[in-house]
Amino acid sequence: MTDVYAFPVLVDCWERLQPWAVARVRLRGAAAPRSVVVKWVETGSAEARTASWRLHNEYAALQFLGDVAGGGLTPRVLAADFAAGLLVLEDLAPRVALDQLLRRDGAATHRERLAAFAHARGELSAATAGQAATYYARRAELGPIDPAADRAGRLARSRDGAVQHAVALGVPLAGRAAAELAAVLDELYEPGPFLALSNGDAEANNILLHASGPADARLIDFEFAGYAHALADAVCLYIPCPAWITVGNPTATGLAGHYRRALVRGIPEAADDRRYGFGLAPACMSWALVRLQRFTLLDTRSPGDDSRLQLIETLEAAARTAQYHRTLPHLTTWVGRIATLLRRRWPDSDQDLTDPARFPPYRARH
Repeated sequence: MTDVYAFPVLVDCWERLQPWAVARVRLRGAAAPRSVVVKWVETGSAEARTASWRLHNEYAALQFLGDVAGGGLTPRVLAADFAAGLLVLEDLAPRVALDQLLRRDGAATHRERLAAFAHARGELSAATAGQAATYYARRAELGPIDPAADRAGRLARSRDGAVQHAVALGVPLAGRAAAELAAVLDELYEPGPFLALSNGDAEANNILLHASGPADARLIDFEFAGYAHALADAVCLYIPCPAWITVGNPTATGLAGHYRRALVRGIPEAADDRRYGFGLAPACMSWALVRLQRFTLLDTRSPGDDSRLQLIETLEAAARTAQYHRTLPHLTTWVGRIATLLRRRWPDSDQDLTDPARFPPYRARH
């Protein structure tokens, strides 16, 4: 074990936090915390999270963030036993996941929590920009990793699958739009000063905060941690993730400003509108292309399926973001044509997704 408790501990009881390989464990002992969170590597199931590198990533990222961010952004690592596939973390209760609050009460009730979410995403990138070598040196101590190859593979897959679906829909990629897509991939693969640590899943389910009073937010779930374009972590403010149909206009709600002000503290280049826009628009376009790979699956579903609405909004929100920042005009037109064709192909999904009365920010996908 590493970072072992310096006090005797007895397990009182535990509860699994479904559906993940995570449990809250109640402890007994004079100096022990009341509870901890334990993550483990599962075995014996086709769906099990069996890759030990997940725990290696989480451990390295949380330890690294404890050094560079002072421990105010994430839970503390209390113990680790990689041979047994166990990681023990600080329990952040009574904080709850932001997505639970949004589903229960709606976004209008939790504007301050959403602002804390946006700020925390920007703060994470600001605190870690320019320190990739330090992080990967720590991570390499736990096992081999090739961050450049991994990033290139993800980007290539997002491009190739989406282009194939576009061809099937009768919207082949060519000319200036193809050149702009190449520029998108170049920007994301070589982000320059925007290279920062991400947990790999920058969504509202991966931030815990207090339901009332000061949010005191903490980011969680760093199993897929790695360095990437910082503005990829802002995409969740502009484009719906798998949980939502819509997320609203982050500029109008102020979330974009909260995020960007936090980011500028560590990445001054984010204050430049042109540079910022040409980082954000490619990040949004890339995510839209990743989601377009679900076209074949969604095309088999019954009329009225929320996932169809979500895909259309994902494409159109990416196009709106690029238009707002006055960049990628030809790629924006291409993506818009795909969305228009999907509206015709799925008449049940030809709806005004910008109508806040019917589709308020953070309307959940069912």
